[in-house]
Amino acid sequence: MYQKIQSIIKSLDLTTISKERKQTLQPLINYIQSKVNDKKEIRLNLICTHNSRRSHLSQVWAQAAGAYYGIPNVLCYSGGTEATAMFPMAAKTLEKAGFQIQTIADGTNPIYAIKYAENANPIIGFSKTYDNAFNPKSEFAAIMTCSQADGGCPFIAGAELRIPITYEDPKAFDNTPQQAEKYEERSLQIATEMSFVFSQIKM
Repeated sequence: MYQKIQSIIKSLDLTTISKERKQTLQPLINYIQSKVNDKKEIRLNLICTHNSRRSHLSQVWAQAAGAYYGIPNVLCYSGGTEATAMFPMAAKTLEKAGFQIQTIADGTNPIYAIKYAENANPIIGFSKTYDNAFNPKSEFAAIMTCSQADGGCPFIAGAELRIPITYEDPKAFDNTPQQAEKYEERSLQIATEMSFVFSQIKM
């Protein structure tokens, strides 16, 4: 794992997560633990409305946290209730945290290769609907990262479990002086919670 990402995960204070928030995260911990116990692949599809910000940050940090804590067979995906584009500030925020990001296709919906370690497969980041052919069709947990997607999408075909773990949208700060700070704040919150989840898994 790249040194900067490792250092960030190591420095996260997991004690800052409230008791209520830990209860929100517990179903995800239980799901991952059951897959580990059964020696099965852990497929997580992180979903928000536009698949542009929170779902990407969650997908990338969940994949990195799984690797950091040595949990095998973690496969993280993301999707939206509609496809737009991965917002450039989300990519920049991850790059600042130490992820190596390469643009592999330009256009209205760019495709990024996002790496957290030299020898790991890159995470392919682009906006798509949650049921896109790129994503798993069955045997996955649907993690709803925004309340709008959670409320507007009552049924996710193929999901074994649906878990709402919602985050405030940093989009509210786009084109303001606080933009970079607020994206980093949200990214670190997600990193902290995904690290907590994987730190609880017993091998």
